[in-house]
Amino acid sequence: MSEQVRYRRIKRVSCYYTASIQLSVMEFEQKVVIITGASSGIGEACAQTFAKAGALLSIVGRNVENLDQVAKKCAEYGNKPLVIKADISVAEDVEKIVKNTVAHYGKIDVLVNNAGMLRIAGLMDDISNFDQMVGTNIRGTYLLSQKAIPHLIESKGNIVTVSSVVSTITEPVIMQYSMTKAALDAFTRCAASELGPKGVRVNAVNPGPVFTNLFVRSGLTDEDYKTKFEEVRTSMRLKKIAEPEDVANLVAFLASDRAKCITGSFHYIDGGLHLGNPVLRP
Repeated sequence: MSEQVRYRRIKRVSCYYTASIQLSVMEFEQKVVIITGASSGIGEACAQTFAKAGALLSIVGRNVENLDQVAKKCAEYGNKPLVIKADISVAEDVEKIVKNTVAHYGKIDVLVNNAGMLRIAGLMDDISNFDQMVGTNIRGTYLLSQKAIPHLIESKGNIVTVSSVVSTITEPVIMQYSMTKAALDAFTRCAASELGPKGVRVNAVNPGPVFTNLFVRSGLTDEDYKTKFEEVRTSMRLKKIAEPEDVANLVAFLASDRAKCITGSFHYIDGGLHLGNPVLRP
């Protein structure tokens, strides 16, 4: 092979990969994406991941100072997000999220149901913990999806809900939380079945432990948090705890056209935690 031919071939390959990267970077160009619980953790990581891909964002949360910081980070990729201070457990706030997004952008293409609440509470604990989690994790998610669906039908968009691996495994100390996440799995299946003929996809991501402040906000001390996570890590098949960015990448994939034939599905990102520990060992 002559040096000139070799150079042209390398140049073509280089251009191919450059074009592929650029296409990936702008994968959500002109797509309007609502992300709830976007002020920290998985929601913040989702916001930055979609921002890098060119999305037009509505970022939603209760902590407006944190949201503003997230918005600044996202704006570095080109588009300044719409910041909406809202609590999805409040019906009027749910109306505001959809109304403000459509007024600002004119449409909705993707809804990322990420907002959630965790309380360390089992069967014999105060029912008020359960009521609070139902209000956010189930009712709030249901209402926001319901309000967004007419716009998603129009855009042939999709919903990605952040559930949890504990929807399918036994963790008595967070029984109430597990019940709410199991309800989200049922929501995903039923909504995907109902909306599929209308061109709307609905999927769920089921993380295991993720390095966020969710458990600290639930009442665990920093020391307890580290201890519990280490205990869980050692029981996982891969011995790895996910980062928020790992979950965000999966969410973005499911929301993208690359997943155009995927609906009603659940995707574990838990280091194999859902596999449990074998009873019979070699």
